[in-house]
Amino acid sequence: MIETNFFKEIINDIFLTDSPSGFCKNINNVLINKLNEMGYMNYRITNKGSIELFIEGNSSEKTIGISAHDDTLGLMVRSICANGNLRVTAVGGPSIPTLDGEYCKIITRDNRVYTGTILSDSPAVHVYKDANTKERNIDSIVVRIDEVVNCKEDVVALGIQNGDYVCYDPKTIITDSGFLKSRFIDDKASVCIILSVLEYMKKNNIKPSYNMYCYFTNHEEVGHGAASIRKLDEFLAVDMGCVGLDLAGNEYSVSICAKDSSGPYNYELTTDLINLAKNNNLKYTVDIFPYYGSDASAALKAGVDCKAALIGTGVCASHGMERTHIDGILNTMKLLYLYLTR
Repeated sequence: MIETNFFKEIINDIFLTDSPSGFCKNINNVLINKLNEMGYMNYRITNKGSIELFIEGNSSEKTIGISAHDDTLGLMVRSICANGNLRVTAVGGPSIPTLDGEYCKIITRDNRVYTGTILSDSPAVHVYKDANTKERNIDSIVVRIDEVVNCKEDVVALGIQNGDYVCYDPKTIITDSGFLKSRFIDDKASVCIILSVLEYMKKNNIKPSYNMYCYFTNHEEVGHGAASIRKLDEFLAVDMGCVGLDLAGNEYSVSICAKDSSGPYNYELTTDLINLAKNNNLKYTVDIFPYYGSDASAALKAGVDCKAALIGTGVCASHGMERTHIDGILNTMKLLYLYLTR
């Protein structure tokens, strides 16, 4: 039966490879190496930079698709300050207050890498009266570069310019109690979940029930990750499940999303997933995600005529210091496998 050993083996390779939206060449290389090692060779890189993998099924009666997005939140240099600090713009929707004090890297267009720290522009308690009370938002944070710079010209001389990516530390660990703590569990956990299921199926010579396409998309955090996928009959996005407020989701279960901000997901396919989870004694919840969109909703908005659904492990503190549990990951892996082989 499916286990989480392979998942644990690959998380560092996936999570520690920087991949903010639009800067995913390196993560694509990592994923392609994983696919090659597992024996999946029938893939291509789309013009937009996503990985599209085709796997022949036992039937060509219909074509199904699954996806996880390998792009993450991030920052980009907006301007260079007179004192040598960097002003930034957000890539996607990071929780800005959680970034205060984070270590980061600045990656230039010619592949030079500099380290730095994300700070409030009132960073010192001994200097600024509002150091503890100033709002942390995109206009009040800066990047302090770990180089001897005293002015804008010093920074320009390093090769740093507007539009360079700023990638911050994911801080990925699995605790002894089974919690995965990291930034970007949304959605790198799902990337690892899909790879784990594919590895199990390859190792055991199991084909999906139907011809399928697997997508690793790289613009989901900015809203159009799977907008350009091919025609499918069904499309299942594997993404994070929401935890908090009056939601049913938790870190130990697979969340099945009935509706998000884009509207309801396909009733029949969602019901099939609920019944698969129920009949196989999985820990699962059915939920509404009020401030959420997925690859599946992007595909629908782009006009892909498919039955679309969404599942994922429950994730606490999304877009900040996220956390889930290995039990939620395992339940999501099992439901994905059941869907592919039903």
